[in-house]
Amino acid sequence: MNKILMLGGLVMVCAMARSQSEGLTSSPYSLYGLGTINQTSIGKSNGLGYSGIGLKTSTEINNLNPANYALIPQNSFFYDVGVVGEFNNYSNRASNESKSTVNFSNIAFAFRVADRLGAGISMIPYSDVGYTLVGLVSNIEGSNETFASNVSGLGGLNDLSFHIGYGITDAFRLGLKGTFLFGNIEESEVFVISNSYFELNETTNYSGFRLGAGLQYDLTNDLTFGSTVQLPITLNGNLTRSVYKTLDAVDIVVEDEESGNASDFKLPLELGFGMSMKIKNSITLSADYKKNFWDSTNQSENIGSYRDQDIYAFGFEYLNDPRGFKYWKRIRYRAGFNYDNGYLAINDDKIDGYSITLGLGFPLGWSTNSMINLSYGYGSKGRVQNILVQENYHTLTLNMSLEDLWFRKRKIN
Repeated sequence: MNKILMLGGLVMVCAMARSQSEGLTSSPYSLYGLGTINQTSIGKSNGLGYSGIGLKTSTEINNLNPANYALIPQNSFFYDVGVVGEFNNYSNRASNESKSTVNFSNIAFAFRVADRLGAGISMIPYSDVGYTLVGLVSNIEGSNETFASNVSGLGGLNDLSFHIGYGITDAFRLGLKGTFLFGNIEESEVFVISNSYFELNETTNYSGFRLGAGLQYDLTNDLTFGSTVQLPITLNGNLTRSVYKTLDAVDIVVEDEESGNASDFKLPLELGFGMSMKIKNSITLSADYKKNFWDSTNQSENIGSYRDQDIYAFGFEYLNDPRGFKYWKRIRYRAGFNYDNGYLAINDDKIDGYSITLGLGFPLGWSTNSMINLSYGYGSKGRVQNILVQENYHTLTLNMSLEDLWFRKRKIN
């Protein structure tokens, strides 16, 4: 019980650290909506092209399908803590720019409750905001003069999920997932005209609770099918605004921490399907398809609209011998590919992207499932066209995926 309380406290500390961070992204596309939707997952999924809906595993946490929690072994308690670093390069017709960020990526733990029943808690970033636009030129209403302003945004939403999985039979598993989404987005605009200075600060808080479900079915001992669903919800928004200006060196507070209503944000129905296959106990293949029905939310931005989204993910893992006496035989080698056709269309051009991933799993012992998971990803988003920007990025994730053994009776010689 003390360990559970300690881990619960750790989740809250990570949530506060996340909310006070300098941003997990620097993408200009995080300007829209809730920001860029996070793809980084837990454990080995990051090296498998972020696939895993149909991945059957009993040696670590698979948070992509709550049904898999039914496979947690007796007396095992799994932890997973991760960090992520991202290096981004942006280019348009006129210039190039590079930025980098490093921050917390996830914390999760899972345990067995009873026979065929497992549960767990995970927290990962749901969306990230971290943009800075300098020198935006606008016209002064009623004249031919212009002024330049600087606009920035920071923040994002957290995904705190509770998972439970139950095995109906040895081959058929069901799972439920409850997700509390919360966080804030801070936006600031500053401009100077002659001797006048203007600053607008807005903080929008969002929160909501979402339900999901999943299933896994073993077609054979080496072939598993999985499916997930996330129900649509409306996130409640609350806005706090502060406005300051200076006229001829005289400071004037127009609004100070005034509260107001913000537009609620709708998240769509999400369906996912996945398959995994083992070949000769050494190779594991995984493939996922997700469909997010953004059209039905009827939402739009100033220069764009939300469109239905398709995501394809593929993964490959090679393991020579999980119990081999030679260390190199127990190392796991991974590769993956992910394609996302995007959910935001700007001037009728959808912002699509792809990523290629590589990963390694380094075991921490011969008789334990504890492992260090290291993965690298290269991806690209958008294109140099009209007002669009092409974003190329390198991602490095480090996950400590650990197993502890609880409630085992001591043997006395």
